[in-house]
Amino acid sequence: MDDFDIERIDEVIHGRLRLGVMAFLSGAGTADFNGLKARLQATDGNLSVHLRKLEDAGYVAIDKRFVGKKPLTEVTITEAGRAAFIRYLDAMASLVNPTA
Repeated sequence: MDDFDIERIDEVIHGRLRLGVMAFLSGAGTADFNGLKARLQATDGNLSVHLRKLEDAGYVAIDKRFVGKKPLTEVTITEAGRAAFIRYLDAMASLVNPTA
């Protein structure tokens, strides 16, 4: 267990809701706020806080605009976010199976 290094876990991604956002966006690329909210069973405020943290880290980009008269917020995983998510998954895998 000499390779066990808990410090490799990205604290920004590791929260349940942020991990859910990153996992969903890694496949979808982009999602609208309401779709993410429904998929992750989150409240508006809770999801907003976690998206802001991911945005501050450069892991997602948030685009707010109007379509007709309705607001639309879209969240897109960035290249940095995709790379960070892959590092996160690799780090988790090495903690679970350090000989791999």
